[in-house]
Order: sequence, then structure tokens, then C-alpha cells
Amino acid sequence: MANFEQDAKALLEHIGGSDNISAVTHCATRMRFALKDPEKADIKAIEALPSVKGSFTQAGQFQVIIGNNVSEFYKDFAAVSGVSQSSKSDVKQAAESNQVWWQRLMTFLAEVFAPIIPAIIVGGLILGFRNILEGVGFSGLGQLVIDGVPQFTADGEPIYNTIVNVSQFWSGVNHFLWLPGEAIFHFLPVGITWSVTRKLGTTEILGIVLGITLVSPQLLNAYGAAGAMADGTVPQWDFGYFQIDMIGYQAQVLPAMFAGIALSYLERFWRRVVPEMFSMILVPFLSLVPAVILAHTILGPIGWWLGSIISNVVLAGLEGPLSWLFGFLFGALYSPLVITGLHHMTNAIDSQLIADTGSTGLWPMIALSNMAQGSAVLAVWWLTRKDVVETQITVPSAVSAFLGVTEPAMFGVTLKYVYPFVAAMIGSGIAGLISTMANVQANSIGVGGLPGFLVIQVGSQGWYWIATAVAIIVPFVLTLVFQRTGFLTDAGLNFDLPFFNNSSKNTSEA
Repeated sequence: MANFEQDAKALLEHIGGSDNISAVTHCATRMRFALKDPEKADIKAIEALPSVKGSFTQAGQFQVIIGNNVSEFYKDFAAVSGVSQSSKSDVKQAAESNQVWWQRLMTFLAEVFAPIIPAIIVGGLILGFRNILEGVGFSGLGQLVIDGVPQFTADGEPIYNTIVNVSQFWSGVNHFLWLPGEAIFHFLPVGITWSVTRKLGTTEILGIVLGITLVSPQLLNAYGAAGAMADGTVPQWDFGYFQIDMIGYQAQVLPAMFAGIALSYLERFWRRVVPEMFSMILVPFLSLVPAVILAHTILGPIGWWLGSIISNVVLAGLEGPLSWLFGFLFGALYSPLVITGLHHMTNAIDSQLIADTGSTGLWPMIALSNMAQGSAVLAVWWLTRKDVVETQITVPSAVSAFLGVTEPAMFGVTLKYVYPFVAAMIGSGIAGLISTMANVQANSIGVGGLPGFLVIQVGSQGWYWIATAVAIIVPFVLTLVFQRTGFLTDAGLNFDLPFFNNSSKNTSEA
């Protein structure tokens, strides 16, 4: 069994001593600290320790990467420091004091969306598979014939059969898969209201019930709301003195989030003022019913309005005359957004775009950016392939980035050297430019890397693969060129800058 006593003593000294630690815990590979004064941590000295594989700050937590032996390292650290282990929630709460308001906002968004993302990814894969079954014509399946008449495109090209046209089995599979697909996307508000109550520590089942009231079959489906409003057929609750439109919020993000927050704060308020003997009866009633009323009268319409504004602004960038510039800037700057934590807003924007238009042009650029980071790391691996220690970092980081998780790549490699990070930004920017100029669209959010092609619309597949090639080739080549020419090779970052110490990442580790 490894003995980490010396490194533990050194870490304690370089981190500012026991008096500088508000709380500490560890996860699968990292020590997680909430420091009273993060400036006292000597990053260079800490990363020079043999047991330490890197460090960064996430959401106000100073994290030291140890590896699989972190539990043994923690035992020795606890022995030399006299600091007992705190729970993850204790460390997180203590770390919030190191965050500014916008970081707390981004942390809130991240922790609301993180539990939902696995379902969204599953839904994206399902939609991608259904896309292949029902949307892709194959010449080997013959020309599509309807009522004895062969079908052609407007340009005179033959329209070929899809898989569902020729196979009843796959047609049944395609039909069946819409069951989980609809559950994930149409009923997304249920997941959001649940996640908000979970994050705020209130009653989760009330959040679920509130979410169901936003997507109830009694309501006009949100996808048909525009047409019903135009022809004046929106159903209403009639209270005699006033009426309320019975409109659902299927797939809507902001209305569900606002409603969940209102429910949680109502519950907190009533728990403070209602006597304990009556709380079981009164608190749920006085929290849920007003939250439902607020959701359908004030919060829902406001959330829909704000979501539409955000969606329209992004659509203007994606489809306007300067879409190429928007694509280049978004592609180039998405990785810096990840560092600051502002990238968490893209999940909500993607969801809003999908709800409003049926697809999103934003998500393909995110997948391209992730692959660009992976490609830059591959180039660093090539340059340092004879260094066994460096290979242990570069190879897993590259694989992770190509599968959609870029933090190991950025914090472990590209930002460490800077010039690969710049190469990735340039490659991602060019790929984003191609993506927007070709109007590449995704049916949903998917796995943000190589598997991402599964959710790309059929008509966009060709240009998406061209943009993918650019996102992989350009960063790799530029990283080699920058290293050979010495461009930014002396500009490496050790993450002791305030900007990076106040950053947050978009993943969590168990």
C-alpha cells in the first residue's frame, strides 16, 4: 500500500495550512477543498508533487487530482492535517462563498440540468436512430411508389424507400421508440421542476406533480398553440369574471424552471410560518396550488416570452446575413465559455430552439468544438508520445473529448500549453462557420463528440461530416505547426490566475 505521508504534508503546507481549509472531501480521483483564501494555494508547488496529476478550481472548489489512490492519500492527509472529512454538500456549500453572483447562477443551472442530461442524450440517440429508419432513403431498397406512381423530387431525382417503407418490423420499432422519445422531450418540464426542487432541497414529488400540470393532456399542446391562437380556438378556464388560456408547456424550459423555483420558495416560506402540527397538511397545499396558479397565469407566459426572445436572437445569428460570423465566433469561443461556466445556458437555448423550430443549429457546433479539443490533444500526444507520464494524461483526455467531455482535455493538456487550445479554437471556429453557412441542424441534443452524427438531420449529414473533418484536421495540424514555429509555446498556464480559479466546469465526478 502506498504511503503518501510526505506528499500529504507538502500539500497541506502549499495549500495554506489547516487554517485555510473550510471543508474537504474526496471523490473517485480528486481531493476537493473549500478554501478560505484560494490565493494562498501555491499551484506550482502543488502540481510538482509526485502524487499530484493536476489541479483546477470548479464552482469555488479547489480540486487536486490524485488518481485511483485518492482514498489512501486522503487518509494520510487527514492524519497530518487534523481536518476531518466533510460531506460533498458541505464542501459545495462552503465553496459557494468563493463564487460571484453569475457563477452561482451558472452553478444553479448546471445542477438543475446535470441530472436531466442523461435522459436528453438517450432521447437524442433515439431520435437519431428513428431518423435513419424513417428519414433516409436507400437506393438498394428501390424507388418509393405511392398508389402505383413512382415518386420523384422537384428536381426529377427518384425518391428511394426508407427502411420503414419496406419492413413492418422496423416500422413497428420506429413507432415504439417514439414512446420514450415523447416522454423525454414533450414531458421535459416534469424533469426540470423535479430537478429544481431537488437542487433547492424541497419536496421532489411536489415538483413532479407541478411539472405534470404543465404538460397535462387537458391542456392545448404547446406545439399547436400558435395555430390555435391564430384562429381563436384556444381552450380556456372560465371563471366568469376572467378567463385563463389552457395552454401546455411541452418541451419548454424557462416556464418549468420558474415554476419550480416558485414552488420551492413557497414551500420554504410556509415551513417557517406554519406550526409543525399542521405542516403535513397545509404546507404541500399552500405551496403546490399557488405555484400551479402562478405557473399558468404569470410565470409560464413570461418564461415562454423570454425563451422566445432568446430563441429568436440565436436564430437571427444562425440564419441572418452574418451567420458565418456567428458560427465562427460561437465555434471559436465555446471552449472559453466552458471555462467560465456560461456554456450551461446552451442546454436551455438548444431545448428552446427545438421546442420552437423542431431542430437546433447550435448543438452541432458544440459537438464540433469538443472534437476540436480532442484533436489538439491528439497532436500533443503525438509530440510527447515517448513521454510515458504525459501519455497517461493525453490519451484518456483525447478519448474523453471525442466522446463529448472536454474538461480533462482543456485543464489537463490544451490550456496547460495554450497553443493547442488556440489551435482548437481556430479549428472549431472554421468548423462552426461551415456548419452555419450550410445550415446544419440537429433534431436534439446528443453525445457531444463523434457519436453526435446520430442526431444530425439527414439533409445536414454531408456538410456535418465536412465540418467534422475540419474540426479534427485543422487543430491537429495547427498544433504541430505552432509547436514547430514556437508560436505561444512559452505561454503555458498553471491555473494560478484569478480568472481560472473562479471558473467552473460542465461535468461532475462521483
